[in-house]
Amino acid sequence: MELVKKQIRMNRWKNHAATQLTLDDDFIVPDTMDDMEQVILDTGTVQIETARPQGEKVMVRGKLDFQLLYRREGGGLQAMGGSIPFEETVNVPGLTDRDSVNVSWELDDLKAGMINSRKINVKALLTLNVQVESLLEAEAAVDAAVSGDGEDIRALKEEMEAAQIAVRKKDTYRIKENLALSGSKPDLERILWSEVRLTGASSRPGDGKVHIDGELAVFVIYDSQGDGGPVQWLEEAVPFSGEVEAAGCREEMIPVISMRLVHREVEARPDYDGEMRELGLDAVVELDMKLYEEEKLQLLTDLYSTGCEIQPETGEVCFDRILTKNLCKCRIGEKLEIGRQSRILQICHSEGAVKVDETEVCEDTLQIDGVLEVRLLYLTDDDSQPIQSSREVIPFRQTVEAKGVNQDSIYQLTPSLDTLSAVMLGGNMVEVKAAVDLDLLVLQPVCRPVITGVSVRPLDLEKLQKLPGIVGYIVQPGDSLWKIAKKFHTTVDNILLTNGLASETVSPGEKLILVKEVARG
Repeated sequence: MELVKKQIRMNRWKNHAATQLTLDDDFIVPDTMDDMEQVILDTGTVQIETARPQGEKVMVRGKLDFQLLYRREGGGLQAMGGSIPFEETVNVPGLTDRDSVNVSWELDDLKAGMINSRKINVKALLTLNVQVESLLEAEAAVDAAVSGDGEDIRALKEEMEAAQIAVRKKDTYRIKENLALSGSKPDLERILWSEVRLTGASSRPGDGKVHIDGELAVFVIYDSQGDGGPVQWLEEAVPFSGEVEAAGCREEMIPVISMRLVHREVEARPDYDGEMRELGLDAVVELDMKLYEEEKLQLLTDLYSTGCEIQPETGEVCFDRILTKNLCKCRIGEKLEIGRQSRILQICHSEGAVKVDETEVCEDTLQIDGVLEVRLLYLTDDDSQPIQSSREVIPFRQTVEAKGVNQDSIYQLTPSLDTLSAVMLGGNMVEVKAAVDLDLLVLQPVCRPVITGVSVRPLDLEKLQKLPGIVGYIVQPGDSLWKIAKKFHTTVDNILLTNGLASETVSPGEKLILVKEVARG
């Protein structure tokens, strides 16, 4: 008898670690720029430059790039920016050289405040998330091959579904567009502020490629040509659709794909007539692609023979099983009162960010609590401060179905903002409506005993003779026909035939007639 073995490649979520750090630095307004009177807008992005494992730690190096828009003394707007570098060590117990490390970030808070008219202070609260995955290989028996006449091998197999990463790849997708000013807008002299946000991003696998689509929300504030002209703004939605090569990808695979803008640039350009009436958009989307494949495994879990003594050698195989892949949409609506002394005339721009504060495992569901942070830019009736901004926080709670989830489950939740709108209701009341996508993947760690080897000896005839040739037996709790047949040196087929049973299902208390069976060479 020989065992038929198979190499099983398993990808396991091994560990997760997070650390929070505070960045704090002062910056001098450059000599070429005017004095500050008030900070109106601020924003920031994080660039991870290196993530290097060192023993059971990961050294993360990067920088926070920030921009702010301020009102100059005497009127008018101006923008400045800068960077705060950081280096942080994240402890990850159990990390090895063979593990795959992925670092993501969340900018929890950013505030730029004036110290005086020539100096600002920038503070940021940053969370670094380190996820560790391990690629394991194990050998397990899937069948037993009879090598000679007279061998009567009885094999018990168990079918299991294991999830493994079939494609693991990072790539980028570039978007270039020209945006023209509408006829009602004056010519552009200088860009004061630009924002590019990724919204409504989605992906789906195909054969050898991943299809992506979404929108870039572009917002620009600019000075118009001519002395004394009012500040202008432009807001456009730029849809995109394309494909990224992914060797080995198939349509039926389960995708876990995150998309993030890693480069965004907006510049003023002349049109065909030489007038400054176009904006050139250049953006790069980074894709972190993991595509799971579910494989059904028939693993040999036990075997015996009525013609010889078989002693299995056992081991354990651990893998992840996909419980749930669920995309849930959470709709948020809230009426807000903007507490300003001056009256709001018009909302110029709104943008938001989704942050998950807590997840709780309930029966077949995940309870998700988070907030939608909304920033509003608006015009007021105060001529000395015509443009103002406000930050508002809207809490939300959503229940996501995840059948079978428990405290041992591993889940990856990716929140994203699909749509956002802010509408004036009168006075200083604003109605905010948003749709938040919650993309959930739940993996269940599973460990199973498997047969890795076997030793074969002749029958112990003395032990066999002590077993009765025929015996009555009452089924006990936890019994199966396989266990009973192995214990009393018979076969499942024999028990079915002798007792006239139509199936292998038995219940405690049932009475069976068992007849000893010995295979002959």
